[in-house]
Amino acid sequence: MNKTQNSNKKILIVTTNTSALDDFHKTGVWLEEFAVPFLAFKEAGLDVTVASPLGGESPVDEDSLECKNPTEWDYTIKELKNTSKLDEIDYESFDAIFIPGGHGPMIDLAKDELLGSIVSYFYNEHKIVSAVCHGPAGLINAKNRTDEPIVKGMQVTCFTNAEEKLVHKEKLVPFMLESKLRQLGAIFNEAEPWSENVIADENLITGQNPASAKKLAETVIKKLCK
Repeated sequence: MNKTQNSNKKILIVTTNTSALDDFHKTGVWLEEFAVPFLAFKEAGLDVTVASPLGGESPVDEDSLECKNPTEWDYTIKELKNTSKLDEIDYESFDAIFIPGGHGPMIDLAKDELLGSIVSYFYNEHKIVSAVCHGPAGLINAKNRTDEPIVKGMQVTCFTNAEEKLVHKEKLVPFMLESKLRQLGAIFNEAEPWSENVIADENLITGQNPASAKKLAETVIKKLCK
């Protein structure tokens, strides 16, 4: 399938509106986890829409803004400055959904009921559901057709408990995402901290950390455009 044909395929990226974990620790979207897939999706010719629960700005985690970052990542930040409001999106017209990480999703996306309903729709309609790092926090409220968590019995990954402890955020997050996914019945797949790890189980595709963003995007594109 060429790029022109791919332009008929639509992917919805849902990002956080959360800018801080508390009064002393800022957060947001981890830029690499947004920029790398966004650029890959655009390069493949996909129609990309970026939305967030509140619309408007989706803050970028300042710790992800490094001088060594490729300059093309800076271009993608403008997409986060004015996101669409999630409840104004015709989500049923999309072919796939992707949720990037950063610690922000642990605060808002993890408890967003509309996002839970949207992810449930994508999963149950056998459309692609994908998320990376802390992005799978946006999956925890999604249910399958038997009203069980969509992650139950599914192979998944996310930012691991070990990685959370290595960045000293285990006492700042409202819950440990790996532990939550296991609690919901997921079959958790853990690789060494900071190593690339992408797990695809049917239409559910998850990545462990920022290093997994590129492979996750490639996996989504391959499945969506086959």
